Amino acid sequence: MSTAILTGQPVPGSSIEADLRSLGFDVRIAPDTATAGTLLAEVPAGQRVAVVDARFVGHEHALRLGLTDPRFPLAAIPGAVTAQPAARQALSLAMDRATAGEDTAVSEPAAEVAETTGTTGPAAPEAVTGDAGGTASGGAPAPAGTTLTGALSDRIAAALSADGSDPHRPDLGSLVATVPDDPQARNEARQAVAAVDDEAVRLKSAVKARDGFFTTYCISPYSRYLARWCARRGLTPNQVTTASLLTALIAAACAATGTRAGFVAAGVLLLASFVLDCTDGQLARYSLQYSTLGAWLDATFDRAKEYAYYAGLALGAARGGDDVWALALGAMVLQTCRHVVDFSFNEANADSTAATADTSPTAALSSKLDSVGWTVWARRMIVLPIGERWAMIAVLTALTTPRITFYALLIGCAFAATYTTAGRVLRSLTRKARRTDRAARALADLADTGPLAERLAEVLKPTARRLPGFTAPAVALLGGAAVTATAALTGFGGPWPVLAALLYVLTSALAVARPLKGSLDWLVPPFLRAAEYGTVLALAAGAGVNGALPAAYGLVAAVAYHHYDTVYRIRGDADAPPPWLVRAIGGHEGRTLAVVVLAALLTASQFAVALTVLAVAVALLVLLESIRFWVAAHRGGAPAVHDEGEPA
Repeated sequence: MSTAILTGQPVPGSSIEADLRSLGFDVRIAPDTATAGTLLAEVPAGQRVAVVDARFVGHEHALRLGLTDPRFPLAAIPGAVTAQPAARQALSLAMDRATAGEDTAVSEPAAEVAETTGTTGPAAPEAVTGDAGGTASGGAPAPAGTTLTGALSDRIAAALSADGSDPHRPDLGSLVATVPDDPQARNEARQAVAAVDDEAVRLKSAVKARDGFFTTYCISPYSRYLARWCARRGLTPNQVTTASLLTALIAAACAATGTRAGFVAAGVLLLASFVLDCTDGQLARYSLQYSTLGAWLDATFDRAKEYAYYAGLALGAARGGDDVWALALGAMVLQTCRHVVDFSFNEANADSTAATADTSPTAALSSKLDSVGWTVWARRMIVLPIGERWAMIAVLTALTTPRITFYALLIGCAFAATYTTAGRVLRSLTRKARRTDRAARALADLADTGPLAERLAEVLKPTARRLPGFTAPAVALLGGAAVTATAALTGFGGPWPVLAALLYVLTSALAVARPLKGSLDWLVPPFLRAAEYGTVLALAAGAGVNGALPAAYGLVAAVAYHHYDTVYRIRGDADAPPPWLVRAIGGHEGRTLAVVVLAALLTASQFAVALTVLAVAVALLVLLESIRFWVAAHRGGAPAVHDEGEPA
């Protein structure tokens, strides 16, 4: 239970107490400053607390946005301020300053406070400091026990900002939040509240602001109502996320039957799974049920659903005598590498300031194109985001064969990957931003360097410092291309892939021997992912025995999970996976070397068994450690986050 301290006696006819209780607050009345401070001290340390002016007039959803969002330790709207347990001390200090009558925001008009928060609605009253018994501008502090006639909550919020603990101020849009100080202003405020449909605004805000064409026009118009239906029945976003996963797994099982009826059912269920996938995020935004665990589940299950469906299609095709495991694995490799490109580029530029974020001609052209309506949707569809991609897969599954589905998927994803990567390369070459230490650390974590390359990198540091800035991505590309091409073009079991893998270890070490701060250094992780995954695919295909490609699919899926998990930890401002885990699973270069050595030493059938054992071992290690970490983070009260999802 959270606690709301209502400063002053509620105005007759006001719904503020009922609104606060409906949001889960235990309401306590503080008629004077001394009582407000006492009540704040009495609230248990582990509870959220809010200070709300009793004269507040506004929409309930404005209060919900301002007082219940778990992502922010401090938040404020006109007439209300809140703190989670981690920020209680800052709130207490700010209240002491506000009630001591310091100059900060004491005489600031409520209209100005409302303006700074982006609030729309009726103009707030000119004076929030009140009349008799209040604190005049520059005057003496109100003594303890003085009747509260000013907007104490706004003074507290201003004091927090002055102390460097600036509270989050949500964009209220057309919602009203104000503190009128006379009957006329109150009537005007109530009229403004009545003129705006609170529920319509809430439903609209539940939909992601930026999404793909298919999702925006074919899913969200009705999935938002499904999200509201779930909220009214007490369902959580995590429960809807789990339902989406189960639906996709049933779809994969239907595809695995290999029958036309199974393929049709699989396509329908895949679309149903996507509807639920949209609904869980909309439910989180509708009810502000954000959590670290929820963001991880949503992002992880998206990948698990898609790649499980690929496997189902491959199994179904095999039942009909068509072996498409190589295509399924190729689709997973391509899609994962696309995501790594997105993650690496975004992390490399996460700390760019507004002054440097869009300094390239490419960015300027992109902004110009965005000003033309139809080009926005065309560019979003070109990159084949998850909505368009899953719709295409579902339709092709129902109407054609798995082979045709994978061909279309590979062509579409290859074009999208070329388009997005080329644009980001051009933007990186022409922009003026410089990489920060944090960005370099994130790219190093995404590289997933194991003990072999790590030790070699220490030896190569002096050499790396003397090399040109483009060295890191260049050697990563050359080494990766060498081992992948050798595995694909030489006979299975020969020594050449082993030699190429040793060269790959050397080039990988050189690529990370100095901080990844170059303009194109964000390409290093994608190049390393493509090399590792591509080598496993080439060797499994070259083995030419039943079971090799499915085993390789399992191994790449397990390693890809580890790489996705690394991304989600970085996004949640958590540490990267522990060094012991990276060492235990060998790092990218260790796994690549191990796979090519196994291919050289074992027969094709033995190699398939070895890949299976390796896949199971890696999966167990990364899954157990990942689950332990995220459950512990959730139970430990890690800051709530909300992943808006990948555009691709």
